[in-house]
Amino acid sequence: MRYAQLHQRSITDPNGFWMEQAQAIDWTTPPSKALFDDKAPLFEWFRDGQVNTCWNALDRHVENGRADQLAVIHDSPVTNSITRLTYREMRDQVAKLAGALSAQGVTKGDRVIIYMPMVPEALMAMLACARLGAIHSVVFGGFAAHELAVRINDAKPKCVIAGSCGIEPGRVVAYKPLLDGAIAEATHKPDFCVILQRDALQAELIAGRDHDWAEFVKDAAPADCVPVEGSHPAYILYTSGTTGQPKGVIRATAGHLVALNWSMKNIYNVDPGDVFWAASDVGWVVGHSYICYAPLITGNTTIVFEGKPVGTPDAGTFWRVISEHKVKSFFTAPTAFRAVKREDPKGDYVGKYDLSCLKTVYLAGERADPDTIIWAQEQLKVPVIDHWWQTETGWAIAANPVGYEALPVKLGSPAVAMPGYNLQVLDEGGHPVPPGTLGAIALKLPLPPGTLPTLWNAEARFHKSYLDQFPGYYATGDAGYMDEDGYVYIMARTDDVINVAGHRLSTGAMEEVLASHPDVAECAVIGVSDDLKGQLPLGFLCLNKGADRKNDEIVDECVRLVRDQIGPVAAFKLAVVVDRLPKTRSGKILRATMVNIADSKPFKVPATIDDPIILDEIAVELKKLGYARS
Repeated sequence: MRYAQLHQRSITDPNGFWMEQAQAIDWTTPPSKALFDDKAPLFEWFRDGQVNTCWNALDRHVENGRADQLAVIHDSPVTNSITRLTYREMRDQVAKLAGALSAQGVTKGDRVIIYMPMVPEALMAMLACARLGAIHSVVFGGFAAHELAVRINDAKPKCVIAGSCGIEPGRVVAYKPLLDGAIAEATHKPDFCVILQRDALQAELIAGRDHDWAEFVKDAAPADCVPVEGSHPAYILYTSGTTGQPKGVIRATAGHLVALNWSMKNIYNVDPGDVFWAASDVGWVVGHSYICYAPLITGNTTIVFEGKPVGTPDAGTFWRVISEHKVKSFFTAPTAFRAVKREDPKGDYVGKYDLSCLKTVYLAGERADPDTIIWAQEQLKVPVIDHWWQTETGWAIAANPVGYEALPVKLGSPAVAMPGYNLQVLDEGGHPVPPGTLGAIALKLPLPPGTLPTLWNAEARFHKSYLDQFPGYYATGDAGYMDEDGYVYIMARTDDVINVAGHRLSTGAMEEVLASHPDVAECAVIGVSDDLKGQLPLGFLCLNKGADRKNDEIVDECVRLVRDQIGPVAAFKLAVVVDRLPKTRSGKILRATMVNIADSKPFKVPATIDDPIILDEIAVELKKLGYARS
């Protein structure tokens, strides 16, 4: 296996390996070496190099013959519009926005919060910050005012760039009142705000503080790219913390450029000029890495999609976008495919579109159950590749390097560790476990370029959250195992491994079995407290559209399935049919919150929840089973 040798070299010779990859990036001053370990266990990459992200994402393509190639396609079924922007148009608009920000005093190192819907201007705002060396922090558009205030207080931005509104199926979400409320609550006050006025809802501007985007940039002089040190933060991205205080993940500039550039060809198998689509949001890490930065750094055309997998207008919207814009590689979350599968289990919409352009589908964001992968492969007739990573890492920890050497696909596994990731499965004492044994998945330090060097203004918390549990390792918080071939299997968050009468069991393994039932579209398993066995598994089942049998019959069949395939040791006897599962906006199922409801423990409704009403629906079903008593 050629890839196995490449990976081994990345572990044994990180300096040599990553300096070679760095040659694909335009440097103002090339780095003297790749890895700086003088602050271990806080490692830095390409620290003494000078570089600019915006130059690498836009200007160099304009200079090198791609000026008239499409850089961004904005496909918005919620506004019934499509906008196309070339690399030259993006470069010119970003340079003017950067010039306007600079004229208002935004300089290298200043923070800028971006609070916008899925529009091209969101990418322009990110890239304008990068052009100046300012540090952006994108907050998911429509986030509650309090959560936005918490992020304003932590990042202390000089300015906020926001949209007047976001557009959801059937409703318009006013952003400006939320922003005003957040600024009123925050102890830190930004100097000014820039508001993109959208046709669906014009916001009222506060004189002296707020600027209309169009007026703001109209007469601005374009700004040049400002070189920054390789270790300079490109952005801060907040991820939910267990304390309720979000963690500000830092992304260092140079490692980000080098790692993302490597990933586009070697993982996603796209070349300059190809169309790449990550169906996510700029508020999440996928939106940062694979809507904005990586495709543009590589010279691809990236799609900014403002819609939903179903309902804008139907379960065929993914296939329309792929067909219309000639998408070669498509990246989405398993939950999106499950939503499509639930609405269109037989794939009737797939046949309505010419998908011959599509070569590969990639899934990430949560466990990709084999049933969902098989359904997608059967419908789309292309490889469906699972891969695994985190907000903290910024790019894949484990994947199938399709563009370098396509490895055999093993259902249920995101394949093997990517370059620089020395992946180990450890027991509770921090010792490696044999192949096939469930344990905590950890990454031996140093982490590769592109991953977080620390947390924003919270180094002690960085150590406590990630480094202290297993000294010398980064603890991923995920549990799973590795097989004899080095394929990793992510079974659950460490917290989701339940203990049934002394047996450590993976809820993910049970979910895999439940998902294989022909009537089950989506499912979740949690561990609820039990006086006799410590914990018992409880399943939640969402059924396919058109499943017209009695719920009790389906539940009985699902219980038997788990008993047959995992065994009586799982003690799986409880399952309930629900209409929907509580999720974050990025599609992650809120299992820990469901456990707290079941066990009548206090809990905080996560800021990222898609619809809080679902928690009430879950509580009602749990009470029928004798749980959620308070």
